[in-house]
Amino acid sequence: MRPRSRPLLAIGLALACQPSQTDTSPFTTAPPIPATSDPGTSSSSGGSTSTTGGELSTGSGSGSASPGGTTLILDVGSRDDLGSVQPEGCKGKIDFLFMISRHDYMDAVQAQLADAVPKFLETIQSKFADFDYHIMVVKGDPLWGFSNCDAECPGPFTAKCPAGDDYPCEMVGKVPECDTTWGAGAVFNAGENAPNKPCEIADGRRYLTRDTPDLSESFACIAKVGTDGGDLLGEALVHAVSPELNGPGGCNEGFLRDDALLVATLVTWTIDGNSEGTPADWAQAIVDAKDDEESVVMFSIGGVQDGEKCQPYNRICQLMKLFPYTYSIRPDEPDYGPGFDEATDLVEAACSKFIPQ
Repeated sequence: MRPRSRPLLAIGLALACQPSQTDTSPFTTAPPIPATSDPGTSSSSGGSTSTTGGELSTGSGSGSASPGGTTLILDVGSRDDLGSVQPEGCKGKIDFLFMISRHDYMDAVQAQLADAVPKFLETIQSKFADFDYHIMVVKGDPLWGFSNCDAECPGPFTAKCPAGDDYPCEMVGKVPECDTTWGAGAVFNAGENAPNKPCEIADGRRYLTRDTPDLSESFACIAKVGTDGGDLLGEALVHAVSPELNGPGGCNEGFLRDDALLVATLVTWTIDGNSEGTPADWAQAIVDAKDDEESVVMFSIGGVQDGEKCQPYNRICQLMKLFPYTYSIRPDEPDYGPGFDEATDLVEAACSKFIPQ
């Protein structure tokens, strides 16, 4: 058992006591991005803002902004320095968790996400070729399918069921319990902008591994959660990392490992004003699951804003501020791939601090 980390209250106090931008600090800040009228699409995180719309926070490394965007300079050496040897703290293991909203505002984001998923996987496979990694997708609600489509089964379907004839009516009321368990890995997504069929995953897992056959196709399938549901990512995150779901007999059994780094990606167009609890509660659930805030890298697409402070209503932004290794981009970025690449650059710094016991 690793020693318990300090509570999130201490993290919040530490953040509040950070020096100003004029002081010498491990953060380098470029000019902020102009604000928009949509509170869910301005940019913010726990550290520096890049000129390309991303924000970076490293708990121990240092960042510098170049004319072409943000370049991360870590004080623990480059990947070339490491060679094929994984940083000792990570034990060569990373768990990638993707939390994706099913809100109907997500049409455009889902389309961009479909384009970005192959780039995410390319980043994982190229940067972490020697790592033992897991990949799991969790949707922002515990529902399966779309109630309007359920009501019209077996058809004919009207505009109330945008999924149309592809909707799997034969499975209504018959899906496995884990498909309706909040926080469980998504393997059978139904409704508009969803596959409307089970994704093929070896061994019956609800997550992927580096050895999963047809890994790229499987990742693309589980990432299409659809746009007929909720966006309660904070609450879903608490369930996803819970010991009940990750322990023996749980829906996500074996996904979350004590000696692996957790890289959590949150994808939303909104700011999650409806999840139960507070951002501090959600963050504490992660710390309780990992025993160490240094063992987590956070990346968000959405829920960001300009400036150093989060607005009271922007709870995704507040969540991101509570972790030392974070990177955030706007949901209207034309390409999500570079943002994920920037976020995973933080793995090296996190691994240098995370020492499992």
